Amino acid sequence: MSVTIQIPTALRVFTDRRADVLVEGTTAGEAISAFADLYPDIRTHLYEDSGALRSFINVYLGDANIKNLSGLDTKLKDGDTLMLVPAIAGGAESSE
Repeated sequence: MSVTIQIPTALRVFTDRRADVLVEGTTAGEAISAFADLYPDIRTHLYEDSGALRSFINVYLGDANIKNLSGLDTKLKDGDTLMLVPAIAGGAESSE
């Protein structure tokens, strides 16, 4: 089944600047893996050496973080959209 992966701006350098990519998968894990197969250079940014999805990569199915559903085993329907959202940290210390 076809699923759209929405790519955040910070990761588009690995996807030829594409904002979304169509992949096949019946679960969130299959879809993300298929995405990484299409763009191998992004794999190290998404996955730990152990093969687990990096903890700072959030994946949303609609408004729901898949961590609050069934994780990478979250079932998908044809036409679903997954959004990759890397957590961003940083900022400057206050000078107050």
